[in-house]
Amino acid sequence: MGPQDHMKLYETRINLRRFDEVEPLISPDATFWFTDGTHSGIAEIRTAFEETWRNLQNEIYWLEDVTWIAVGAEAASCTYRFRWKADIDGKTFEGEGRGTTVLRKEGSEWKIIHEHLSRFPE
Repeated sequence: MGPQDHMKLYETRINLRRFDEVEPLISPDATFWFTDGTHSGIAEIRTAFEETWRNLQNEIYWLEDVTWIAVGAEAASCTYRFRWKADIDGKTFEGEGRGTTVLRKEGSEWKIIHEHLSRFPE
């Protein structure tokens, strides 16, 4: 499986809303930058995902316009537009932003080592 397939699997597993399904795709050394802060290591990343899932009921998350800006034998990186739709306090909301993900080869598997999600500039 290449980095492109890895990202598609990651997108699919996020929508299962179970971090145990997402965790094998992330490096133990990963750092994620979200709008609410920096999350380093699996425990902090798990907490961030689970908090988001608690706040966003029935969330659907997807990626668009994925552009691979670097792909090598040991590392790859892509940028994309992320979108979501979810219920918050009984009302449906939608949102979007921009993302960058860096993957590295760990043994024979690709793992996400860094993800940065942010709002679009106004």
